[in-house]
Amino acid sequence: MPRLIAPTVRLHDAWLEAHAEWGPGLHEDGFGLSASDEVDSPAGFAAWVARLAGQSDPACTIDAGRHRCTYRWIVEDERVLGGIALRDGDDAYVRWAGHIGYGIRPSARRGGLGAWALGSILGEARELGMNRLLAVCAVGNAASVRTIERCGGVFERIEETGSGPLRRYWFSL
Repeated sequence: MPRLIAPTVRLHDAWLEAHAEWGPGLHEDGFGLSASDEVDSPAGFAAWVARLAGQSDPACTIDAGRHRCTYRWIVEDERVLGGIALRDGDDAYVRWAGHIGYGIRPSARRGGLGAWALGSILGEARELGMNRLLAVCAVGNAASVRTIERCGGVFERIEETGSGPLRRYWFSL
């Protein structure tokens, strides 16, 4: 049975395995990985996990105090299957990337895991008192379109951005 857990240094090797499966780059949505994060060494990984935990702290201010982010890893049998992020706020980043971002490692896709994780994080958002959430995905990402729509996302529009056209969906909790 999969679980959503807070990022932990205990799963360093399992996370590196998932990261390697995606291949090089920063394309694992939901992990909060930035170009300056060094995750290969235990010390670098611990620093990254600590940064993620700090962003999950409601007292933490991000982007001039406009949003906080709660990170969860999707784990089953000590294997990292993906990540999901819940952003609370209304700054330019959230308006572009959405309140929710997630990614499922390639070998764990096509089994409903994304919909399960999205439904679970919507429950966390409800508990935090959030009532309207934006999710976006690339126009050509048919799997995310199906996942978002299956979980109740209501299509708003396609928006042209510097990174390509994005489909925008809203969840009312």
